[in-house]
Amino acid sequence: MTSGVQSDDPMVRLLADRTRARAEKDPCANLCTLANIDTQGAPQARTLVLRELDDQLAVFINTTSPKWQSLLAGPVSVVVWLPSIQLQYRLSCQTAAIPQHTVHDSWHMRPEPPKRMDWFYSEVAPQSSAIGDRQRLLGALEELQLPQPLTPPASAHGLFLEPESIERLHLGEDNGIHDRQLYRLTTTGWSVTTLVP
Repeated sequence: MTSGVQSDDPMVRLLADRTRARAEKDPCANLCTLANIDTQGAPQARTLVLRELDDQLAVFINTTSPKWQSLLAGPVSVVVWLPSIQLQYRLSCQTAAIPQHTVHDSWHMRPEPPKRMDWFYSEVAPQSSAIGDRQRLLGALEELQLPQPLTPPASAHGLFLEPESIERLHLGEDNGIHDRQLYRLTTTGWSVTTLVP
């Protein structure tokens, strides 16, 4: 089995591998696990939609979420697991706020439920707050009046993920020996080291 596009730029490889995984109908192709240390010093990990904006990796986050400040401060670790093609990426990233005009342009392409939830966070209850039960949540969402024309709330934000190192692990080599490479960003570009798997 081939391990995908060969390149000295791990971002080129990652984007190409995500495209391959989407072609395979991989349920994880558009997701990542993002981990960080929260404001109380505890490790946190969550699954998020991983977006590509102008060849940069990005996640959308609502500023009502308790995770917003700690993610904005960085650094974060990101895992991309593509089971259909037996690839794992581990990224160490700094974060940077996405300009609001870019967030707002992308927000309009989101499905209806996430748009409604963004307004719910601003108008009814912030993300991660207690609400009692699911029926109360669904009822409040049904009653929520959205602005017309529909625009993003001020709390809709996003973060670019700016990798400083990327590790690519291919588990599907024909000989059974995993292919593991570590890329580090330097002042002149990416350096690559092969690691013992």
